[in-house]
Amino acid sequence: MLKEKGKNLKMPSGYKLKEINEYIQKELSKGLNDNQIMKLLIKSKWPKDVALKLISEYHNNIKNEITKKNKIQNRPKRIKKFTTGVDGFDDLLKEGLPEGNAIIVEGGPGSGKTIFCLNVIHEACRKGKKCLFMSFEEPEDRLRDHMKDFGFEPIKYESKGLLRIKRFNALDIARSVEALLSEAKKELLIELHPVLIPKDFAPDLLVIDSLSSISSAFTGEKGRFRIYMEQLFRYLESNNITSFLIREEAHPAHLKSNYNGDGEEISFLSDGIITIYNVVYPNGKRGRALEILKMRGENIKREIVEMKIIDKKGIKVFPNKNIGTGSLLT
Repeated sequence: MLKEKGKNLKMPSGYKLKEINEYIQKELSKGLNDNQIMKLLIKSKWPKDVALKLISEYHNNIKNEITKKNKIQNRPKRIKKFTTGVDGFDDLLKEGLPEGNAIIVEGGPGSGKTIFCLNVIHEACRKGKKCLFMSFEEPEDRLRDHMKDFGFEPIKYESKGLLRIKRFNALDIARSVEALLSEAKKELLIELHPVLIPKDFAPDLLVIDSLSSISSAFTGEKGRFRIYMEQLFRYLESNNITSFLIREEAHPAHLKSNYNGDGEEISFLSDGIITIYNVVYPNGKRGRALEILKMRGENIKREIVEMKIIDKKGIKVFPNKNIGTGSLLT
C-alpha cells in the first residue's frame, strides 16, 4: 500500500513493489523516459496516480541509495591502532600507536634505543606482521645476537618470511640523491625513492638505525639531507608503513634552549617522538627513563617514567613510576 495525501493507493493484485522497481529500472535502461514508462503502466491497467507515485518513489530510492553510499565513502576512516607489546609501554597510550605513523626514537649513547626497537619488532613478528630492520651501523649478525640475548627469535621469524635484517651504506644513499638532484636541477620538485626496501618484501613495520648515520653521509649538504628526509616521510605515509626512526641525540632536542638544527625540522615532520633518557638520580645512581614526547592521533600519558633493560626479557617500562624531580636527564 502506498500513501499519498492521506489516501491509500492500491496496487493491482499479483504485483509486488520490488518487481515494479525492477520493471522501471529495466525500461529506463532501454532509454525510455518517465512519461513513456507511465503510459506503459497505464496501458497495463495501472491507475495514473499509482503509476506516477511508483515512478517518483523509484527515483527517490535511487537518490537515497547514492546519498547513503557517498556518506559511507566520505566518512572519516578510523585510524587503526596497534600495541607494541613492550612490557609496560602501551599503558602510556590510551588505545595504541596509530598505524602508518613515522615515530622517532631518540636518546643518547647506550640509552636503549636499538633494544627498544628490536623488542617492538619481535612482538610485531609474533602477531604475524612483516618487519624490516635497516641498519646503517651494526652488522646483521650482531643484531641477531642482540635479539637472542633477550630471548627474541630472529632466525625463527626470518625463516617464516616475517623478518628481514639488512645492513646498508648511508654513503650509497647520499651519492644516489646527489646524482639525481644534480641531474634534475629543480631540487625541491624531484621525486626520490628514499629507502632501499627490497622489492620482494613489503613491510608493515620498518626500523631505520639510524637517521644520525644517514645525516653524517650528507656532510656539507644539509639542504640535500632535508630534501631527502621530506621524501622519506612522504614515502612512508603514502605506503602506510609504520616506522621507528632511531636518532642519536645526546641532549634531546626539547631540552636545548637554543636548538635550531636539522633535528628540529625532522621532529616536526614526524608523527611521534619517543625519548629515552640516561638518568642520574639525586642519590648518584644511574638509570634509564622514557617519555612519549608526542604522538599524533593518540592520547598519551605526559610523564617521564622509569625504564629498564632486563636480561633475557628486553625492555620494561614502569608507567606509574615517575622518576621524580631533581633527577638529571641526559
